[in-house]
Order: sequence, then structure tokens, then C-alpha cells
Amino acid sequence: MCGRFTQYRSREAYLEALSNSIERDIAYDPEPLGRYNVAPGTRVLLLNERDATLYLDPVHWGYSPEWWHKQPLINAKSETAATGKMFKPLWRSGRAIVMADGWYEWKRDGSNKQPYFIYHQSGGPLFFAAIGKAPFNKEDDHEGFLIVTAASDKGLLDIHDRRPLVLTPEAALAWISEKTTPEQASEIVKEGAVPIDEFAWHPVSKAVGNVKNQRPDLIDEVETA
Repeated sequence: MCGRFTQYRSREAYLEALSNSIERDIAYDPEPLGRYNVAPGTRVLLLNERDATLYLDPVHWGYSPEWWHKQPLINAKSETAATGKMFKPLWRSGRAIVMADGWYEWKRDGSNKQPYFIYHQSGGPLFFAAIGKAPFNKEDDHEGFLIVTAASDKGLLDIHDRRPLVLTPEAALAWISEKTTPEQASEIVKEGAVPIDEFAWHPVSKAVGNVKNQRPDLIDEVETA
């Protein structure tokens, strides 16, 4: 799954990594976002396309339609979201991208839970596939967005069996394109994901468990007992 991640670079750094020529309606801002512990229930900058133009909108992380009376959902499985009753409309017309640097997962060892920070070996930006209730420029904290997840493999499976679906820059732009059909989006999930063996991870401080902590040192490697 994905329950915490970082979004600490500037929006310009993320956009530059996309290397695209699509028209943007995004204000220039070189200041780092500085979010080292992004949690569900907060607003997150979400990259999406409207009328062939890219936008960045602050959107509530968590999906809870009016008829849903349980805890808001934060993730959607890539294997079933395209066809499931709840997420199918979002897959069709609410695809977006979460720009990130890495994410946290907790590995259980008996009664102990050790957090890990997972990131690309290059240290570059990541682009999480997301779905939500479009348009994303509305004020609605109930019908927000979810991060699409995929099954883990190899070493990552030892930490958690699910992970955010990370797309290559080219696949990320295709994912949010209004020209992309739901069927094509399903193919992007299979062909455009960044391979597991390109990721690295290390243990981090348990301080990340407190959502109030937003320090840069949260992603630093620590020794485990």
C-alpha cells in the first residue's frame, strides 16, 4: 500500500523531469514544497490534464463518495480498479499523477514495526499513478483521489506486499492524457511501470509515524536494533 510519502522538491523540479512540451497552466514556483511526511486526509498537489493543458491542483488524499459511510479509501489496486464498480468511472475520466520523491512502508517484526524509505536508485522524482473524482479544481474534501497500487516483488515484498504504481515520465503523461482510453490506461499500467529492481530502500526513524513531524532527516538512514 502507500500510506505516507514525500513531496519535498519544487514543483519546477518535478515538471522538468517530465520533459514534456504540453501546454501548462501552472504558476512558476521554484520554492521546495518541503513535505517529508505526506499523510492521508491532507491536500496534495495533483498533476492532471484538462483541455490539453496541464494543471496542478491541491486535492484531498482520500476517496469517500456520498454513499460511502466508512473510513475514506486512500489506495486502489491496479489489478481491479479498471473494472470495479466503485473505481471504474475514476479510471475512465479521473486519472492523475502524484509527484513524489519516495514513500514509507512499515515492516513488522514481531511486535516491532520498522519504517523504511523507498526511492529510485537515481534519487530522481517519482510519478505515482492516481485516480479521483474529476475535475480536480473543485472544493470537495469528500471525493478526492486515491493512489493506485501494484503488487510488490523481490526485496520489496519483504517490507510490504503492495507498493504505489510508479510510472516512467513518458507513461505518466500518457496516463493523464485525455486522449488515452481506459483500455490503453490498463496497458500503461503493465508496460509503463518503473521496474522493481530500480528502487532502493533503507530503515528510517520511527519519528515518521507522527504526522506532525516534517523534518528533512526523516528520510535519513538509521541503524536498526
